Amino acid sequence: MNHAENLSLLGRRMLDRRGFLQNTGLSISGIALASMLASDDLLANEPKTVSSKIPIRPQIDPKNPYSPRKSHFEVPAKQVLVIYCPGAVSHVDTFDYKPTLTKLHGQKPPIIPAVTFEGPPGNIAKPFWDFKPRGETGKMVSDLLPNLANQVDDFCFFHALTTDTSAHPQGENFMNTGFTMEGFPSFGAWTTYALGTENQELPAFVAINDPRGLARSGKNNFGNGFLPAAFQGTDFNAKNPPHNLNRPRELSAQADRSTVDLLKLLNAQHLAKYPGDADLAGRIASYELAGKMQTSIPSVMDLTGEMKSTIKAYGVEGGSELRSEYAKNCILSRRLLEKGVRVVQLFNGSDPSGGNGITNWDSHANIAKTHAMQAEIMDQPTAALIADLKQRGLLDHTLVVWATEFGRMPFLQGNGTGRDHNPGAFTCFLTGAGVKKGFSYGESDEFGFKALVNPTTVYDFNATLLHLMGLDHERLTFYHNGLERRLTNVHGHVIKDVLA
Repeated sequence: MNHAENLSLLGRRMLDRRGFLQNTGLSISGIALASMLASDDLLANEPKTVSSKIPIRPQIDPKNPYSPRKSHFEVPAKQVLVIYCPGAVSHVDTFDYKPTLTKLHGQKPPIIPAVTFEGPPGNIAKPFWDFKPRGETGKMVSDLLPNLANQVDDFCFFHALTTDTSAHPQGENFMNTGFTMEGFPSFGAWTTYALGTENQELPAFVAINDPRGLARSGKNNFGNGFLPAAFQGTDFNAKNPPHNLNRPRELSAQADRSTVDLLKLLNAQHLAKYPGDADLAGRIASYELAGKMQTSIPSVMDLTGEMKSTIKAYGVEGGSELRSEYAKNCILSRRLLEKGVRVVQLFNGSDPSGGNGITNWDSHANIAKTHAMQAEIMDQPTAALIADLKQRGLLDHTLVVWATEFGRMPFLQGNGTGRDHNPGAFTCFLTGAGVKKGFSYGESDEFGFKALVNPTTVYDFNATLLHLMGLDHERLTFYHNGLERRLTNVHGHVIKDVLA
């Protein structure tokens, strides 16, 4: 029976031999194209990182963004302490021993550039402090940092670090956020975004600023960037607690408690009307944490219960006022880690007016005096903090990072008393959970001018830190402005040689 009159024009077209072959060819071509796109991971099915990996997005409850979350893989480190020294500590005067500088002291260096960051350079300068072998490993460390020198058997040094900039603001940004520009999440923000925190009474990420103020890049060093605001660092120190913690005198404790309970009820009712509003839930969670901090912060900041031997070991007494305040910050750091805070970032140095070796390590002039002043503040309290963490067993699950933004030149500046910025080689070290002890990775050249053996970028360094926290730096991403953003941008490799 002929039903041609019941067919549509398209149906009649498909019964036509030429039309059938044409449609079949187009269909097969489409199938082939889809197959090729799939093989190249170009189909828009699942988002992929630049390294063709599927991102691991933490499952965050908007009502409790700080709840603890599992790492990507199991590692010993559960917390991290970052000790950051703004201003660029001179590696050739501290941890990177270069006998060639003593041999050629006062001579024109063969590797001399025409100009460095602040102008024409001067002659080669030997270290301003003597180096000696330390510990069982015999690691050469200068007399500038005698207390830290005694702990080198526990440290893992990176001696061939390089950076992309020789300017302090960009250097701080790069080291702490992975980008020289502002507006990107800090390492601490990425870590707490991924892992949350065990203690629900305290912030997940605390930034303890130097007694003298903020570093050059300010709050960008511990900011959340484009990550949710819940993951920015909460900044305070032993001298300056968070604002508005104390209850007004005219308000009784019972009235305060009743007010909090009423607010909690009203917030819950409001949230029930908008169950999908993550921003609202996040704000409520932040306010509730602030309420908890009214009792948790004063107790963790109360150092009166510390033993006299602890106060003495940290150097709270007997030194400069700045050392005393920094020492208190070190004790506060330990107490926060004891309470389960996920990330503590401790600053040694500020930059309210350029530094100049007075408020931080930026010693363009009179390095013998200015570095010595910073070392008096930093050395004993920092060494005591690390020793205290070890004695209490906290290093078993805490990664400690000691870092600065770049190094200093092996020759003097034109003024003949200071060292200029050196982005070509600098030193940082790690200790604690998951890290080799008494180990050095990479070498700078004989002058300490350029990274020579196993050059290590800041991307590599940050990739390794995330790995030590159980996080895959290529898969820990956040979709922002059309890109899968990450701490290491599109670079970085984990330095597996330093892993215990």
